[in-house]
Formats: sequence, C-alpha cells, structure tokens
Amino acid sequence: MSRKTRSNKVNAENRISRTSLVAVAVAVLVLALVAATFLSESDNTESLQAEAAARQAALASEHSPTLGDPGAKVHIVEFLDPACETCALFYPMVKQWMAAVPGEIRLSVRHVAFHTGADYAVRILEASRKQDKYWQTLEALLASQHQWTQHHTVQPDRIGPAIAGVGLNMEQLMVDMNAMEVLLRIEQDKKDSILLKVSKTPEYFVNGRPLPSFGQQQLADLVREELSK
Repeated sequence: MSRKTRSNKVNAENRISRTSLVAVAVAVLVLALVAATFLSESDNTESLQAEAAARQAALASEHSPTLGDPGAKVHIVEFLDPACETCALFYPMVKQWMAAVPGEIRLSVRHVAFHTGADYAVRILEASRKQDKYWQTLEALLASQHQWTQHHTVQPDRIGPAIAGVGLNMEQLMVDMNAMEVLLRIEQDKKDSILLKVSKTPEYFVNGRPLPSFGQQQLADLVREELSK
C-alpha cells in the first residue's frame, strides 16, 4: 500500500472516529436532558402533592370548634376575627342555611386576629370552650360587637359585661385564657391562615374550595353547588 493510500485510510478512520464520538456525545446529552426533564417533572409533581396535603391538613380543623353533623355533605371552614363587622353579619346567614338543610352543612371556625386587640377576644373564645360555652360566647360577642370595639379596636375591659349573660365562670375564664392548649390552638390557626394565604376576614373554604371572589352571593352559590353534587 502506498504512503498516500495509507494516509487517506488513516484520515478516513479518524473522521469516522470523530463522527462516532460526536454522535455518542449528542446521544449522552439528549439522555441527560430527558433525565433532567423527567426529574424536574417528578419534583414538581411531588411538590404539588406535598402542597395539596399541607392545604388539606390546614383545612381539616380537627382542633377547631365545629357545629353540625360530622358526616355532613358540605364542610364550611371559616376564618373569623371576632372584632370583624362583616363576620358578625355573615355568621347568622350561615346559621340560617344550616337550619334550612338539617344535617347537610357543617361549620368549623378558625380564629385570626387582624383587628387591633382582637387577640384578647380570640383568647376569650378559646377559653370558653373549656366550659362548653363556645358557641354561646361567640354569638354573644358578635351580637354585642359595637359595645366592646371602638374604631375597629378592641376594648378588653368591655368584653366581660358583653358576655355576662352567657353564664361563664369569669374567674376560671381568666385563668384558662393563658392555658397552654389555648395558646397552641391559636398558634395553629395563625400558621394555617398563613399557609392558606388568608389575608382578611371572613374567609371561607367550602369543601376545601376558596371563594372565587368575596361576597354573600358567591358564598351561597358555592355552598349550593357542593350541596347539589
């Protein structure tokens, strides 16, 4: 074989070798991109599943005061500030719906203190549970809201007279306000409200679904839709 022929053969083999290496490199790159995409989608799926699980846990309201049949078709979770005027207006409306369809609607109340001094009223409510008078205390506070708030600010010294008719042992109530279980429930509601992005009250979730926009009609429509399922 001539020197020129050998040289051409070597060059050809080198070109084939380089082409093969490029092909292998491209294949490896493609596989790496596919794997990265798969892992990214897998991570996103796991992240979404974890987020959904966290939301479900935040809405379970197992530690919250609940009114209605545990097996009710519709579960309304309300984040409520006792000093909120709109909360005072909406609460009787929800109670009317519950009375209209007995056993079909369950209400769980969570507490958030957005108004100045509202944390005191929240502690009163949580403490009243130890005397099995939560719902009576809540309704008394909402009905007399104008007596113990001034310019959307809670006046703690006016709350006692406002709930005098409930029949609470006030001395015991003052002690229970600082009980660890009371403080832990309040802290849990605060954490869940942050996770669920609750920024105002009242905030409703109907079978886990938030309102598309706030309003009496929007809430009624969502409850009606869930009842019809």
